[in-house]
Amino acid sequence: MARSSVRAGGVRWWTINYRAHNGVRRPAIVIVPGDLGPQHPSRPLPLVVSPHGRGVRPSGNASFWGGLPALGRFAVVCPGGMGRRLPLHSWGYRRQIDDLARMPRIVAQALPWLRIDHTRIYVVGGSMGGQETLLLLGQHPRLLKGAVAFDSVTNFYSRYSDFAQLRNGRSLQGLARIEVGGTPRTNPSGYVLRSPTHWVEQVAKSGVRLQIWWSTADAIVDQRHQSATFYTRVKQIRHDAPVEAVIGKWRHSTEQRATTQLPKAIAWLGLLET
Repeated sequence: MARSSVRAGGVRWWTINYRAHNGVRRPAIVIVPGDLGPQHPSRPLPLVVSPHGRGVRPSGNASFWGGLPALGRFAVVCPGGMGRRLPLHSWGYRRQIDDLARMPRIVAQALPWLRIDHTRIYVVGGSMGGQETLLLLGQHPRLLKGAVAFDSVTNFYSRYSDFAQLRNGRSLQGLARIEVGGTPRTNPSGYVLRSPTHWVEQVAKSGVRLQIWWSTADAIVDQRHQSATFYTRVKQIRHDAPVEAVIGKWRHSTEQRATTQLPKAIAWLGLLET
């Protein structure tokens, strides 16, 4: 059963549950304009699928959106996610990406009064959520009208060794071994298939509008060898691909907030008046 709560900014959160690829029950938060509900069905609304960053719960991810869905008259779904083994460290597992692709149907079934415009499905995520944003675009391009990826991991194979540079890097490597099933040396394909770089040709040729944000001051992800390299490769494959880069200096993923740069990205998708 769906539960609702009113939030600041004129939005309402609806908490629903869905069955992940392995049958485990997982939560998702759906954010809608506050005037909509079972007694007030919506006209068809655009839907943004928002995969969370590493270790971020759906409520934390939902809080980044503030009142933007009310301002733009769109809905957002923030799934709990489920990897091969771990829920909050899914790191682009193929069947987790399939679950993200199911979100429009899951939301429509859970909230039948919320009518979804299936010609206007978008994906927006940061960090690990940016990784899964790019993977969703690469693996299910026909689903999407647009995408925005913030401070993403694009090469998970090299990311494993990069973890060692972080304060909690050894524990992250341990989690990655559990989730993927080995190291890049013992299970290279497991890491390659979770890397958007493996799907870069599909992204480049998808024709889907994509905005890639990265920070030259990112202390968590080396964006020179992640987002910047990915963007360059997309343009090499297809120079006229509808892909834009937004480069700045901010702390990792802090631009993905209603109070910072998220409104600009949403406006670029055509979901918010500027």
